[in-house]
Amino acid sequence: MHADLINGLFEAFAGAMILLHCRRLYIDKKVRGASTVATTFFTLWGFWNLFYYPHLGQSWSFYGGVIVVAANAIWLGLMLRYRGR
Repeated sequence: MHADLINGLFEAFAGAMILLHCRRLYIDKKVRGASTVATTFFTLWGFWNLFYYPHLGQSWSFYGGVIVVAANAIWLGLMLRYRGR
């Protein structure tokens, strides 16, 4: 229970940090120093976690993972939109 809560908090905090990347990219409207391949990988990994965490009974990790996946998906979408500008 405690491990799930701690992991869920780390996941949620990671999502908040990724949203800072989204904010910066939205302001700059230029992709620099970030890989769409890496972001795609971590987004897919996040989707896997959304499948996997419920099987482990880790609801807090799942909810934190939702934030990470959403933030990564936004970041990836912005990267694809602004690449080459």
